[in-house]
Amino acid sequence: MLVLRRFLIEFGAYLLLMKEAFRKPQNMHIFKRQMLHEMDALGVKSIPIVCVISIFIGAAVVIQMILNLDSPIYPSWIYGFASRKSLVLEFAPTVISLILAGKCASMIASEIGSQRISEQIDAMEVMGVNTANYLILPKIFACLVFFPLLIILSIFIGLIGGGVGGLINGLSTFHYIEGLRMEFAVYDIVYAIVKTALNAIVISSIAAFRGYTMKGGSVEVGIQSTKAVVQSSAIIMLLNLLMTNLFF
Repeated sequence: MLVLRRFLIEFGAYLLLMKEAFRKPQNMHIFKRQMLHEMDALGVKSIPIVCVISIFIGAAVVIQMILNLDSPIYPSWIYGFASRKSLVLEFAPTVISLILAGKCASMIASEIGSQRISEQIDAMEVMGVNTANYLILPKIFACLVFFPLLIILSIFIGLIGGGVGGLINGLSTFHYIEGLRMEFAVYDIVYAIVKTALNAIVISSIAAFRGYTMKGGSVEVGIQSTKAVVQSSAIIMLLNLLMTNLFF
């Protein structure tokens, strides 16, 4: 009962904070400037790690397919087809979202938490600034806009990595590309983008909540940053399960 009560209190505080955060910005020029800054910090600077992870995931998926489907009853294009389905529907939107949760959630929580314990947020509130809106909304919008772009990049890089992995293990590039083109459905890409957009909101809002409601000193910054990563990762996996059952 104590755990349930604590969860309900925190969930209520989270909803109230999001209500304040999603108000109309007091100054649209400042909001746009902040959003561009957050897109650079949270999105553009995540491109290298997304590319590196995607190319190895793509190669590993194709190699596993070749090793486990090594039978004359399977056509040669099955490796590209199955790899494309795996990367688009699960590996790219879910695994990369978990990676972004580890990178961006800790960054958001520690940044806002540091502002909280150094009383910068209190100073802005004294000046009449809606600090929830000013600090949180640009981060949520930046993640919502840029994370789907990262997932599209991840899918593209992952498919290239799969081609390299298949080539190393004797898979014909022609048959691999034939499998990638086989029964292609735009619905799969839309599903991946929608899933990533929801994950972006989860990552940014939970991390912002953890940082904004922080109490204590510098040790608490690390604790709340860890909670932000763990909780957002858990909810991403729960959403993945629910969306898979709902849409397929």
